[in-house]
Amino acid sequence: MGLLEHVSELCSVSRSRSKLKKKKQLQTVELKVRMDCEGCERRVRKAVEGMKGVSSVEIEPKQKKVTVIGFVDPKKVIKRVEWKTGKKAEPWPYVPYDVVAHPYAPGAYDKKAPPGYVRNVVDDPDAAPLARASSTEVKYTTAFSDDNPNSCAIM
Repeated sequence: MGLLEHVSELCSVSRSRSKLKKKKQLQTVELKVRMDCEGCERRVRKAVEGMKGVSSVEIEPKQKKVTVIGFVDPKKVIKRVEWKTGKKAEPWPYVPYDVVAHPYAPGAYDKKAPPGYVRNVVDDPDAAPLARASSTEVKYTTAFSDDNPNSCAIM
């Protein structure tokens, strides 16, 4: 908040704190929307670009992914796409493989996921929880790890 706005709020008698609107933050909203043709893609783009606060829209039709960047509410973006296009829109259910905490998660890998992505098990309650390694497995895998300062080094 700038100094001028702060002083203006302090001097203003008619405005109360509860009536002040919160400013929306810049967000990246990723959606999964089924798009079969260029017409579908055009309708989705037109629906989202018409929203107040949208800075950019990126559509990847092969992955059925819509990325919206702007000062928007994710729930409102989903409602807008569904209302304007008649298509089901849902939050993007995948995360890049690189950000998965443990590389093995049975039931979490999805054959429908685009290359390099896995199902987001944190936000998806239906997905299986991440598998945890047993203490014996951890002991043997960390024995030769570079992260372990007491590990063996075989040359």
